[in-house]
Amino acid sequence: MKNKFRTLSLALSVAVLPALAVQADDELKTQSQQALTNFKNADSSLEKAISDAAGFAIFPSVGKGGLIVGGAHGKGLVYEGTNLVGQATMTQASIGAQVGGQTFAQLILFGTPAALQDFKAGKFEMSAEVSAVAIKEGASTAAKYKNGVEVFTLPKKGLMASASVGGQKFKFEPLELAPTGRQ
Repeated sequence: MKNKFRTLSLALSVAVLPALAVQADDELKTQSQQALTNFKNADSSLEKAISDAAGFAIFPSVGKGGLIVGGAHGKGLVYEGTNLVGQATMTQASIGAQVGGQTFAQLILFGTPAALQDFKAGKFEMSAEVSAVAIKEGASTAAKYKNGVEVFTLPKKGLMASASVGGQKFKFEPLELAPTGRQ
């Protein structure tokens, strides 16, 4: 009887896990769409910048914190044109003059197909010379591509005395290899 119960419990767990993963993907899609809407509402000229880009990555919620030593982490979606092509995770470690914690949304526009391919191939890392533009009306028209990318941030919560994006590393998972294998 115990073995049947264990087998049934295991079977139920295996059946439920994919459903939870699909919900997580759906939740990430919903959050990403909301973040994209928030970016466009904050700067109406961003719509054209996105449509002109080779692709973009949207991270709806990046958590960042530090006291001398800091870090950041977020999950997002990657689009080639308007087609969803995969998921990405962003991590950042930093040391220096910093204190506090914050959450923000981050939008990365890829100006060229080569910049997007480098991101997808794992050859992309934010360097210290790339800086994020805090989004507000007209920010996208003033922003300039640096190394094939433009980066925009939209603060959500918290306060931090450092807002750098240098040192961010990304891991891309193509859609067909995403955790659930579903779109």
